Amino acid sequence: MVMGLDFEVVDLPPADHPDVGEQAPDFERPLVNQEYWEDAALSDLTAEGPVLLLFHTMDGAFPTTYMWNEIRDRKWGHRPDDEDAGLQVVGCSISSAYEHKTTIDEREMDYRLFSDPQNGVAEQYGIAHELDGMAGVSEPRPAVFLLDSERVVQYAWVADTWPAFPDYDEIEAELDAL
Repeated sequence: MVMGLDFEVVDLPPADHPDVGEQAPDFERPLVNQEYWEDAALSDLTAEGPVLLLFHTMDGAFPTTYMWNEIRDRKWGHRPDDEDAGLQVVGCSISSAYEHKTTIDEREMDYRLFSDPQNGVAEQYGIAHELDGMAGVSEPRPAVFLLDSERVVQYAWVADTWPAFPDYDEIEAELDAL
């Protein structure tokens, strides 16, 4: 049975993102959890151990919902085998801290999300994507970066179409190898 899609799959131009072996840019933005938010630097998180940094579409969009449901169900960063590695899983999108708080509550997520309404972090990472029909509005294309304590990229996946989803099993294999 073929499901009818209400959208077109769109090819995205090449991205100039940090790749495996390169140091990912540092940034500081509000980091939202279940209770509050505070400004945090990526380098402060990586100093504590590996970080899986996920860029996603704005909160409420189906790709974001699907992605976080998958990650939550796989318990990344919350499995007994991850405790020794100290893995932190964090997201980043253009959604406001208030929108992130709602998403965290609605998805019953125990993950933190960076709020980047100006999309500056995605621009630093070379993954900013202009939204069709919205002059001057962009968001990050879906992307996943596994970073070590020095912010060196250990794994990278960046969407080349919209919508696109990472290979969750491939990422899980990388996490298991930590």
